[in-house]
Amino acid sequence: MTANAITPARACCCGPAAAASSPAAPLDGRFDLIDHFGRPVNERSFGDRHLLVFFGFTRCAVVCPRELSKLGTALVRLGPLAARVQPLYVTVDPQCDDAETMRACVSRYPGGFLGLTGTTQQVAAAKKSYRVFAQRVPNASAPGGYLMPHTAFAYLMAPGGRYEAHLPDALDVDAVVQRLRQHLP
Repeated sequence: MTANAITPARACCCGPAAAASSPAAPLDGRFDLIDHFGRPVNERSFGDRHLLVFFGFTRCAVVCPRELSKLGTALVRLGPLAARVQPLYVTVDPQCDDAETMRACVSRYPGGFLGLTGTTQQVAAAKKSYRVFAQRVPNASAPGGYLMPHTAFAYLMAPGGRYEAHLPDALDVDAVVQRLRQHLP
């Protein structure tokens, strides 16, 4: 596996892995979304900062809260080095996760996450750009009546949106901190 390519994600939350198998390809890293303040943003909106990008949804009961907490804690442990990183939480459920919902969600976690949402088409384009799998699955016992199995790892992107690394959800906080230190100038 090269530094610019990853295989499709098989790690999913809320259910069995469901990503289709396909050859590895570089991540595109582009997006045009709305931040949790209602401002349009893209991969170039953050200047010389690295992006730590995690896709999920606010109704996720287990994996998303665990990952946001872990990633946020890792950023806190980085100390001043964390100023070089903008963490982003991108919804895979734009029908339910508007800007206000994303703002309320990310406010519960450390690290300074910015919640991103948009139209169904904008979110679909961002998912495609990052090769993220997500699919709504009816489940009467879940919040809102559905689950949303989705790719469950974070992407570290260089300024401007170039892929640097991915951080599987199996990593603990210390391993995340170590990997971030390896990639931050």
